[in-house]
Amino acid sequence: MRKRAAVLCSAAAVVAGSLTALPAEAAAPSGADAFSAVKPVWKECGTKSHPTLQCASVEVPLDHARPDGRRITLALSRVPHTAKTYQGPLLVNPGGPGGSGLTLAGFVAASLPKEVAAQYDVIGFDPRGVGASEPALDCAPGHFGPVRPNPVPSTPAVELANLERVKSFADACGKKHADLLPHVNTVSAARDLDVIRQALDAQQISYFGYSYGTYLGAVYAKLFPERVRRLVLDSIVDPTEVWYDSNLNQDRAFDERHRALMGWIAEHDATYGLGTDARKIEAEWYAMRAALAEEPADGKVGAAELEDTFLPGGYYNGYWPYLAEAFAAYANEGDAEPLIRTHEAFGAVDAAGDNGYSVYTAVECRDASWPRDWRQWRKDTWEVHEEAPFMTWNNAWYNAPCAFWPVGSLRPVDIANGKLPPALLFQATDDAATPYRGGATVHRLLARSSLVVEEGGGNHGITLSGSACLDGHLAAYLTDGTVPRGSGRADAVCAALPDPTPRTSKATPSTARGATLHGLLGFRR
Repeated sequence: MRKRAAVLCSAAAVVAGSLTALPAEAAAPSGADAFSAVKPVWKECGTKSHPTLQCASVEVPLDHARPDGRRITLALSRVPHTAKTYQGPLLVNPGGPGGSGLTLAGFVAASLPKEVAAQYDVIGFDPRGVGASEPALDCAPGHFGPVRPNPVPSTPAVELANLERVKSFADACGKKHADLLPHVNTVSAARDLDVIRQALDAQQISYFGYSYGTYLGAVYAKLFPERVRRLVLDSIVDPTEVWYDSNLNQDRAFDERHRALMGWIAEHDATYGLGTDARKIEAEWYAMRAALAEEPADGKVGAAELEDTFLPGGYYNGYWPYLAEAFAAYANEGDAEPLIRTHEAFGAVDAAGDNGYSVYTAVECRDASWPRDWRQWRKDTWEVHEEAPFMTWNNAWYNAPCAFWPVGSLRPVDIANGKLPPALLFQATDDAATPYRGGATVHRLLARSSLVVEEGGGNHGITLSGSACLDGHLAAYLTDGTVPRGSGRADAVCAALPDPTPRTSKATPSTARGATLHGLLGFRR
């Protein structure tokens, strides 16, 4: 994820965006009360991995304040329940914003205990603007094509090149999707969920969201608390930092996670031959970055693309062996081919990525205020870069279209909620994408919620990834609403899964369940 909240006008100070119980768009009439949703027609669309998957679509208002106006279409997927005991629909979301949830439904249904999954219709969906939903956003195809300017603006010319790039993206979005941008935001997406609920003919829904999906779920719960049966939030966005401030905090956390990778490589010197001193290995990594900034590998991997390639290692340590192999080949042998292949696997952006980034910017730039004075961005980013250089400027440019966004901003939703049934929250202590404070904050804001902590865990998206402890709490909750109750900072604590070991065969990709999940969750939230 990437998030922060700031006042627009002043170049002198960035402060968290002021929260409101419900922003103006949230005060629109209830989707279910003001709009008559049509029951979806399900068709078989199973795959080898998920043979019982079904697909459908549902129409929702483009503007929920005008339910009789223009309609758009959301793509749905479903693994239907098979048990006599039916607990209703379980909507799943992989985050983003901009992530497609259609395949996630099959993964969740297959990963939960069979007796639990069988009691739910597991429903995936592409939020408005995403993937198979229509219309889909694609502001500037090829925006991430190599080789991009060096993210670190060491000269005015480099800064100007990056600024022109992000300004052109914002301008392209405004010209291409002027009719859609005012309506692509979290509150509108949350209201879409209630239209889906109505279309499914359900009085209540259960919801299971990862990453940004935790904020979407919390906003839905704020708008429609009586319509929430069960609520599971995994790797939790801090709703008090939507969105500018959370990106600055994320920069620091990703830097720590990158150093953890350097330490892991040092522990496996026998495999990678980069030495046993993590600091020296880190210096070697930055030397590689400098070399690629001067001479990109095969005209494909420069400094920006290298950072994109290693960013996934901050989300999921299962990628560490691949990253270490590519790093070692370049540093020890001057062989860039493994690095190029690893970039293509982890860092390159395809058409789906163009769409996801378009929705990401549309949602985050609309959801909350961002500084409009570039001097504020420059000041804040350099300050953080001095202590956390790994991704800080790369992340700044990723979000910088919001400084020039053609549509005004809403105000973040205060998700504090005393009307919900007990919610179940999952958070790793060393998560970089959604740092631990987010889980603690939402635990405090959602009355009667329970927080399960993965102590020492650094991955983002921790349930259904192989931890029997975490998954046991999830299964118990989805079975009958059972939540753990503790007296400390967390209601339950699970030990982190062990770090990976170096690959013994470079020809065989990982088949771990965690790798499958993280392929669905994607990166950048």
